[in-house]
Amino acid sequence: MISLPGLNLGAQPTEPLLNLPTSTVTRTQDLAANTEYRFEVSFTRSLTIKLLSGTAEFFGTELAPSNTYTFQGTKGAVFTWHGCRLEIGGDAESEYVAEETQMMSCANAHFALEMLRDKSAQSGKLGPRILVVGPENAGKTSLVRILTAYAVKTGRQPMVVNLDPRQGMLSVPGSLTAAAFSSIVDIEDGWGSSPISGPSPIPVKMPLVYHYGLKDPEEGKLFKPLVTRMALAVTSRLEEDKASKHSGFIIDSPGGISQGRGGVYENIEHIISEFSVNVLFVLGSERLYSDLSRRYSSRAAEEPVHVIRLDKSGGCVDRTEDYMKALRHAQIRSYFFGHGENSLAPTSQTADFGDLSIFKIIEGSNENPEFRPGDDDDEVYGSSSEIYEKVTPSPMMVNSLLAITSASAGDKQDVIRDSSVKGYMYVADIDEAKKRVKLLSPQPGQVPGNAMVLGSFPEDVPGLVS
Repeated sequence: MISLPGLNLGAQPTEPLLNLPTSTVTRTQDLAANTEYRFEVSFTRSLTIKLLSGTAEFFGTELAPSNTYTFQGTKGAVFTWHGCRLEIGGDAESEYVAEETQMMSCANAHFALEMLRDKSAQSGKLGPRILVVGPENAGKTSLVRILTAYAVKTGRQPMVVNLDPRQGMLSVPGSLTAAAFSSIVDIEDGWGSSPISGPSPIPVKMPLVYHYGLKDPEEGKLFKPLVTRMALAVTSRLEEDKASKHSGFIIDSPGGISQGRGGVYENIEHIISEFSVNVLFVLGSERLYSDLSRRYSSRAAEEPVHVIRLDKSGGCVDRTEDYMKALRHAQIRSYFFGHGENSLAPTSQTADFGDLSIFKIIEGSNENPEFRPGDDDDEVYGSSSEIYEKVTPSPMMVNSLLAITSASAGDKQDVIRDSSVKGYMYVADIDEAKKRVKLLSPQPGQVPGNAMVLGSFPEDVPGLVS
C-alpha cells in the first residue's frame, strides 16, 4: 500500500537535476523604505539574493540576514518597509526597483482579518473564511502567500486551500489541496515542503490532496463535487483544531472561474456557498467586483459576505503558456527527485496489466448538478452520470501521471472521485507484448491495488527518466 511518498536519502536521483549556470559576480542594491526589487529569472539560470542590512521580505516572509537565497524559474519581488541593502548575484531576465507597491493594502487587509480572528476567538466561532478571486495573472497566489505569511508571524495557524489545478501547492499540478500552516512560508520553495517534496529545515505540512486531472475548472463534472468534498474536509478539520479554527482559511482560486457566463459566476458562488465564505477579495477586475458586490450586498438576512476590491500589483506579469508548462514540469520533477540540496531517490517498479486498476477521466460533458458527494445512486459504467472509464494500459499513457487514490478498485465512481490521493506514480514505459508497465514511484514497495486515476492534465512529461 502506498502512502504519502517517503524519503530514501541514501541514494542519488536516477537522473541529475539541471546543471544551472551560476555567476560569481555580485552587485549590491539599496532599497528605500516602502519599495521593492522585482525580478524574473528563467529555469535555465539562477539568481541569488542576500540581505546585507536592514529588513526585507519575500511575499510576506522575512529574509534572514546574511543568508543566500537562490531562485530559478521565478517571478518575484523583495519588499522592504524600512529600507535595506541586498547583494544580488546571477542573471535575471528582468529586474527593476518599484516605488509604488500594493503592500500597504495587503497589510491593511491582514489587520482587518486579525480583528475578525480576535472576534472569533472570543465567540468560539470559525474564523474568517477568505476567498481570493480575479482573472489570470492578477496576483491571487501572491496575495494568498502574503496573507498566510503575515498570519503565521502573528501566531496564527491558517488553513490554505488551493482550488487552482494549473499550479500545485504541496503537490503536483492537476490536484486540489489544503494544508494548515503553522510555520513560515518557504522563500525558495514556494509553499514549502511536505512528505512528497523532501526534507526541509522547516517543519513539513501534511496536505489533503484530491485529484482533479483537468486544466479548466469549467469543464467536466468534477470541479463542483470536489469543491464540496474539500469544504466538508476543511471545515471538519477546523472544528477539531482550535488554533486553526480561529485563524480560519484562505482559498486560492483559478482565474477561469472569474470570467463568468452572462454575469453569472456559478463556480465562485458554489465555493462561497460550500465554504460559507464571508470575506471575498477581488483583484484585477472592476466588472467582477461590481457583479459580486451587487450579488452579495443584499444578503442582509444571512451572514454577510464582505466583498473587498484590491488593486492588481504593478509587479504582476503575464505568465506565458511556455512558462507555465516549464513550471509544471519543474514541480513534477521536484516531486520525484527533490529540489536543490534536498534530493530524493525514486524507485523503478514494474507491474502486470492485470495488477493495475486505471480509471480515465471522461471529458467534454457538463457537470451534473444533482451529482454530489455521498449520493447513494447505483451508477453503472456508461450511464449519464459516468465520471470515468476503466482503461487498459497502452503506449498513450507513457510519460503521464497516475493518481493513487485511497479508494479500492471495486468502489463506485463517486467514491473514487471523492477519495483523497495517497501519492502519484509516473508511467515510464509500457511493454504491450509482455503486458508489463514500468512505473516510477517516490518510494519502494509493492505497486498498490488501489484505484488509479488518469487525467489529461498535467500534460505528459517526457524525459523524466532516461
